[in-house]
Amino acid sequence: MSGSTLHLAEQLIARASVTPADAGCQELIAQRLQAVGFQCETIVSGPADFSVTNLWAKRPVALVKPTQSTSNTIANTLAAKTVVFAGHTDVVPTGPLNEWHSAPFTPTHRDGKLFGRGSADMKVSLAAFVVAIEEFLAANPNPQLAIALLITSDEEGPATDGTVVVCKALQARGETMDYCIVGEPTAVERTGDMIKNGRRGTMSGKLTVKGVQGHIAYPHMAKNPIHLAAPALAELVAVEWDKGNAFFPPTTWQISNIHGGTGASNIIPGAVVIDFNFRFSTESTPESLQKRLTRVLEKYELEYDLSWTVGGLPFLTTPGTLVGAVQDAILAETGIRTELSTTGGTSDGRFIAQFCPQVIEMGPPNATIHKINEYVKVADIEPLKNIYRRVLENLDALARA
Repeated sequence: MSGSTLHLAEQLIARASVTPADAGCQELIAQRLQAVGFQCETIVSGPADFSVTNLWAKRPVALVKPTQSTSNTIANTLAAKTVVFAGHTDVVPTGPLNEWHSAPFTPTHRDGKLFGRGSADMKVSLAAFVVAIEEFLAANPNPQLAIALLITSDEEGPATDGTVVVCKALQARGETMDYCIVGEPTAVERTGDMIKNGRRGTMSGKLTVKGVQGHIAYPHMAKNPIHLAAPALAELVAVEWDKGNAFFPPTTWQISNIHGGTGASNIIPGAVVIDFNFRFSTESTPESLQKRLTRVLEKYELEYDLSWTVGGLPFLTTPGTLVGAVQDAILAETGIRTELSTTGGTSDGRFIAQFCPQVIEMGPPNATIHKINEYVKVADIEPLKNIYRRVLENLDALARA
């Protein structure tokens, strides 16, 4: 199967799957998986003008160990562990085409690199998933481990009709996951040098502080909401929300936008709107952060409206079965003792972690994701596939023990 991962990655990159489009990527993946015994299900979600395509593919396993009775065989079957590879086929828009050195959806090789939109985020990972599974099953036709893939075309978009929809459907029919590897690009310099064993939560707020509009020459006849909000904002900037812990940095609060005024220079505005975001650790909860922020606003007796959006809860997989299997696979393939990290943005791991006890993210270097001239070094592709295959071997060995 030499070169198979690279070839499949090129086929996927050639499909212009700008979110929420899938552009046939999942069909290509499903064809490969069906050939090795996977049952593939397509779940379409969302409005007609923003339709999202999701793929749930699973190769179940009936554990056939020496037993004295049928009941024991059934018990063994029910006890089979399931490992899930999760990812997305959608990519972000290309940006200005004239700034690309080659067409973004024409996979192109230069200087030992594979260029194309989605190469790093995350079509190389998807190709590596598929080929790793094919190689593993070729060498282990009767594994004691169920294998599944959860692929969406709504990760780079609102993420409301993708992985979260599939997870809810699986939960409703009683399906379970034991381990999940999300193929997000997590490496810094070289495949395997960093994996994510958790992610911070994200919560956004929209604060509208109300005042009284008036002529700027008569401030005593108006109430400037920007001036009223400023002391509260200064205090919020200085708050230590928590200290973090061994796995997470401290929670942060950041203002992203401030909107006030009519555009005229001689009018005191009647309101100011402040958009902000928390990236929070497992030391805090949405409820605790909301209460603390509200107390500051009330301290300054502001008249305000405030709405909240929780984009995702933090999750953490402490060192154990899955982390150990991945660390051992990386060390055996690359000689690297990988670094565990929870930094960075959110991923669909936040949805999966709500009912899968062990979730990690592991993929190629992330230096060029979402950028013009996105690429992956060709030398990083086969080691990534081999790491995924070795993880399957490690988990299957534990299932047989």
